[in-house]
Amino acid sequence: MRALRILRRSIRDSFKSVFRNFSLSMASIACTTITLILVAISLVLTYNVRQVTTDLEHELTIVVYLNKDVTEEQKVRISNDLETMENVDSYVLKSKDEWKAEMKEEDESLENALDIFEENPLLDSIIVTVDDVKNLGVTAEKLRAYDFVSSAEYGEGMVENVIGIFDAISVGTIGIVVALVLVTAFLISNTIKLTIFSRRTEIEIMRLVGASNTAIKLPFVFEGFILGIFGSIIPIILTIYGYVFLFNQTGGYVFTQIITLVEPFPFVLIVSLFLVVVGSLVGMLGSWRAVKKYLKI
Repeated sequence: MRALRILRRSIRDSFKSVFRNFSLSMASIACTTITLILVAISLVLTYNVRQVTTDLEHELTIVVYLNKDVTEEQKVRISNDLETMENVDSYVLKSKDEWKAEMKEEDESLENALDIFEENPLLDSIIVTVDDVKNLGVTAEKLRAYDFVSSAEYGEGMVENVIGIFDAISVGTIGIVVALVLVTAFLISNTIKLTIFSRRTEIEIMRLVGASNTAIKLPFVFEGFILGIFGSIIPIILTIYGYVFLFNQTGGYVFTQIITLVEPFPFVLIVSLFLVVVGSLVGMLGSWRAVKKYLKI
C-alpha cells in the first residue's frame, strides 16, 4: 500500500509540476516535438527505401542465354544444378519460341522483323531469381562457367550502383534516427535539470523530512514521461495526415511506378506508436539521468 501511495502521489505531483513550471514544460515539449518530427520523417524515408530495395530485389533477375546448339541433356543438367545452387531462389526455362511469341505480342514492328527470318534467331534461356541481389554478380559468374551458356545478363554495373545508393540511404537514415533520439534525450534531460534546479529548496525539505530517494525521483521521472507524451502528439498528427496526403497526391509512387510508397495503413499507426514509445521512454530516461547525475541523490 505504501508503494501505491508513493506512486499515486508521484503521478499527481508530476502533473502539477508540468503546469506549475509551464514555460520550462513548453520548452521541453517544443524540443521533443521538433526532434520527433524529424524522427518521423527519417522513419518514413527509411522504411520506404527498404520497401523499394525489397521490391527491386524481387524484380532483379539473371537472364541466362544458352548456346544455339544446346542439347536437352545440357538443359536438364543446368536445371538440376540450379535446384541446389547457392543464392538461387527460383528459375524458369524459356524457349526461343516462347520469346518470339512474347516479343510479337509486345511490339508489332518486332513481329514483322522476326517474320523475315526463316529460322528463329533467338536463343533458349533461363530466367533466374536470386535470394540476395548483393551476390547477383557471383551467381552470374557461376552460370557463365558452363560451356553451353552464351551469356548471363543482369544489368551489371548499374545494379551494384543502385543497391549501393539504397544501402547508403538506409544506413544514413537509421543513423539520423538514432542521433535524433539521443538529441531528444539530451534536451529533455537539460530541461528537467533546470526544473530540478528551480525546485532545489523543495527537494532539500523533502530530504530533511526523511523522504527516500525513490520518492524524490519518481515525480521527475513521471514528469519526463508526460512531457514526452505531449511532445509526440503533433508529430503523430503530422505523420498520419501528412503521409496519407502524400500517398494520395502521388498515387502511391514517386517519379516512376517502380518506386512505390508503403501503404498508409497500418504503416502510419506503427510509426505513431513508435513515436509515442520513443517520446515517453526518452522523457523518462532523460529525467532519470538528470536526477541521478546532477542531484546525486
